[in-house]
Amino acid sequence: MQKKQLARAALMVLAAAALLGAGYVAGTRRSTMGGESAVAATPSSDRIDPKTGRKVLYWHDPMVPNQHFDKPGKSPFMNMQLEPVYADEGGSNGIKIDPGLQQNLGIRYATVRRQETTEGFDAVGTTQFDESKADVVQSRVTGYIDHLYASAPMQRVTKGAPIASLFVPDWLAPQEEYLALKRGGMDDGTLAASRARMRAMSIPDGVIASLDRTGKAQTHVTLSAPETGVLTELNVRDGAMVSPGQTLAKVSGLDRLWLVVEVPEALALQVRPGMSVDAVFAGDPAQHFTGHIREILPGISASSRTLQARLEIGNADFRLTPGMLMRARVGAAKKVSRLLVPSEAVITTGKRSVVIVKNPDGRLQPVSVTVGNDAGDDTEVANGLTEGQQVVASGQFLIDSEASLKSVLPKLEATAPTAPTGASASPPAPGAAAPQTYDTTGKVEQVTAGDITFSHQPVPALGWGAMTMSFGKPSPTAFPDVKPGQTVHFVFTQSGDGYQLTKVEPVGGAK
Repeated sequence: MQKKQLARAALMVLAAAALLGAGYVAGTRRSTMGGESAVAATPSSDRIDPKTGRKVLYWHDPMVPNQHFDKPGKSPFMNMQLEPVYADEGGSNGIKIDPGLQQNLGIRYATVRRQETTEGFDAVGTTQFDESKADVVQSRVTGYIDHLYASAPMQRVTKGAPIASLFVPDWLAPQEEYLALKRGGMDDGTLAASRARMRAMSIPDGVIASLDRTGKAQTHVTLSAPETGVLTELNVRDGAMVSPGQTLAKVSGLDRLWLVVEVPEALALQVRPGMSVDAVFAGDPAQHFTGHIREILPGISASSRTLQARLEIGNADFRLTPGMLMRARVGAAKKVSRLLVPSEAVITTGKRSVVIVKNPDGRLQPVSVTVGNDAGDDTEVANGLTEGQQVVASGQFLIDSEASLKSVLPKLEATAPTAPTGASASPPAPGAAAPQTYDTTGKVEQVTAGDITFSHQPVPALGWGAMTMSFGKPSPTAFPDVKPGQTVHFVFTQSGDGYQLTKVEPVGGAK
């Protein structure tokens, strides 16, 4: 009995020892595997800036932001030190440029300000004769042009200047009759009736008065200009016969002119009668001609796609003539508060308008804005900025941000891709049926709507060593299950905009 108990105890001790040994071996193997995985997944991800104590994702040259480096040093592109991109920034809040480099690039800043300005727009206009003040010279009798003083249309005339001398043979008979009645001693009633008959035949009162004074009949009358201006029409010649109501000439004044402003079709709904107009002539920009829109002419010109607005401007010194081209500023009488930036600060790409904003931390970031009308050298910003912000007023095209403004650099990279220091990348073979793909393993550092940042293993096909860099996503909703901290296997291709992800999955294929 005692022997059986001793044998049972010995078996229990041996079993316990076996379990402990198996646990030790399994634990050692698991620890070794975990250590290898940790080393493979985080070759260079835990980088801490000793100056700030912040975690660094990678280093880059702000002027070539798409190229990332896994250690600090001097930029191979510019004569400057590489700058760190921290994990709490992710490179998504613009770029930071050294103050000395900003001075070399000639970067100048301006403040977004709010100002009371007159709502309006710039346009061009032409001067024309004021047709509402034109006078005509007409014949009231049948006669003949005895002498024509005016020689041709568009001749300048002064008020009272002779236009034409008219011979009227029908005036002779009533005047001789009146003289005969007067010599015959007829009563005043008969003479008054004779004078009324002469007035009915359009004999001027001056001719009748001269008939009483001199006793001689007159058959010639001189037609004169009713005002100072220009003969815009001259419809007769010497010796021509004229009839009652016929227009011999038309005189248009020059003391007041029409200014017809060509309003672009896009601004047709903004213009209205009563708006003020300040116009200048290119030949004398110091002199201003002002007025208010009197009427808007109906219809849009099919050739110029403009709406015409008309107003009167003074020309007492006769400096202006019809047909002059003038620059006009059309504005409302009431001022409105508007947010303004210098016009040179706005970059128009054709699809959008961009302003580069200086953040409080000194980083530069592009911001899409909605612009309104121009106000002199400034442009109204309807949306995208707030009062007091600092914007770049010069040197915008020398700044390339990781967040936006991909212009020249991506095109150059597509032509001659730049590899990390000491490595060279081979572009995909031209004419290939499908783009060449590359794959590697790495740790996810950051996920944004546009890209994913990895600390990845070497890519021998491209001559890359281990580094941290960003790869573009095919769409903002792609790879929704990928989270920072995961160890993943990813596949990517090279394109004109950089490197594009095609597949991302956790190591081992687990989702």
